[in-house]
Amino acid sequence: MSLATAETLERGAGAVGPDPLGAGRDPEFIRRHRGLVEVYASYFNPEVRGFEKLPHRGPFLLVGNHSGGATPPDMPILLTAWWRERGVDEPVYGLFHSFFLGLPGIGDSVRKAGALEAGPAAAEAALRAGASVLVYPGGDHEAYRPWTERHRIEFAGRTGFVRLALRTGVPIVPVVSCGAQNSLIVLSRGEGLARFMPHLRAWRLKVCPILLGPPWGISVGLPTIPLPARVTVELGSPVDLAARFGPEAADDDAVVDACYREITSTIQHTLDDLAAERRAA
Repeated sequence: MSLATAETLERGAGAVGPDPLGAGRDPEFIRRHRGLVEVYASYFNPEVRGFEKLPHRGPFLLVGNHSGGATPPDMPILLTAWWRERGVDEPVYGLFHSFFLGLPGIGDSVRKAGALEAGPAAAEAALRAGASVLVYPGGDHEAYRPWTERHRIEFAGRTGFVRLALRTGVPIVPVVSCGAQNSLIVLSRGEGLARFMPHLRAWRLKVCPILLGPPWGISVGLPTIPLPARVTVELGSPVDLAARFGPEAADDDAVVDACYREITSTIQHTLDDLAAERRAA
């Protein structure tokens, strides 16, 4: 058991405040505006399964596959369901790209809903404070995977989430989304194009996708209107890597690589099952 988990249990279920980090998460703001997020999520006819598998309280690290391009619905779908099932006071944060948090009129709002700038320091601070954290390791690389790869996960070898879970001693909860990549048609990530665009590098964006969809037809780097899609999100059973390997394994590349393969294989297997379920329906 991690220090964070032990301290949380010792203080009791209700002892962790709604914003243990003081990062601006505001449950009252969520209560007032959750309806707007639910309207967006409802466009994708969402279904979220598996809340019964979750620990009664955090901290734990939710690790998911990312889909949907510039307007990925997987986080809004999960969080709106979370707020219904477990309430808005439970401290849950989602890691966001700095570009998104820097958008005028958007950054402040998503911070109040629990957004943190993606990075190991912020995620570790949240976990050690007793909160849970939702991360999509594949980032824009995965969210813009080509249409032909829509049922494949692609974390691009990013193992930071494994090291984070080991170092903090929290379990990983797989979060598997199926269907969101049907809302856009990606012809190419455009990673070659992105290398020639200094403003994208400044924003830490590594893709300049070539898309097919409304209202532009074929476009380069311009968001499209999401196509109708049905999204299913399945929460998996917690995987406690730290109990098996100990926090010191965060610095052992061989252990980290093995854990990365285990988690990504678990997520891919679930995604395969969800895709097969759709084909059979």
